[in-house]
Amino acid sequence: MTTSATPSRRLTARGEERRAQIIEFATARFAADGYHATSVADIVNGLGVGKGVFYWYFDSKEQLFLEILKDAQRDLRRTQQRATAGVDDPIRRIALGVRAGVVWTVGHGELRRLVDFARTEATFAAAVRAGQRVLTRDAMAQLQEAMDTGRIPVGDGRALASGLLGVTTTMTDALVEEGRVDAGTIADLVTDFCLRGIGADPV
Repeated sequence: MTTSATPSRRLTARGEERRAQIIEFATARFAADGYHATSVADIVNGLGVGKGVFYWYFDSKEQLFLEILKDAQRDLRRTQQRATAGVDDPIRRIALGVRAGVVWTVGHGELRRLVDFARTEATFAAAVRAGQRVLTRDAMAQLQEAMDTGRIPVGDGRALASGLLGVTTTMTDALVEEGRVDAGTIADLVTDFCLRGIGADPV
């Protein structure tokens, strides 16, 4: 897999803006046309820039796609952290974290499709799994506190955390695919199911 020196390059505000522009445009093209069908030439031609601009920020199309995945995973986690900040009750933190994750996912349809693709692609599957491990560890901490304080039955924290992540992802995808469009309604259904699954009372 290509390793880039790009993340260590200090960018100006204008450079950060250009990098974000490339990522935003490429995300839309990858989601619409597919990763394999989209070339670097398609991206730079669509943006009206030369290939030199692209390669200043990214070593390859593969590295660009990995950056899109990493940015998405970081943004999802930060969204969940903001939603649960300052909340003492572990069950409420779990519920708010699940809900925030579902709303984020529904609101980022292009990224959801790219992550779904990346899970099945050997080149990118490891990056998806790495992001999932971070989210699983976050959930494990909340679940362990809930077990320690008697809020849910004692069980295998890692299995429960993996289950929460799997159910949240699969159920959200299924509800979106069947035509549900209201993020709040989808989040309510997924959150309620997850809480019942870990033996917690709905909040």
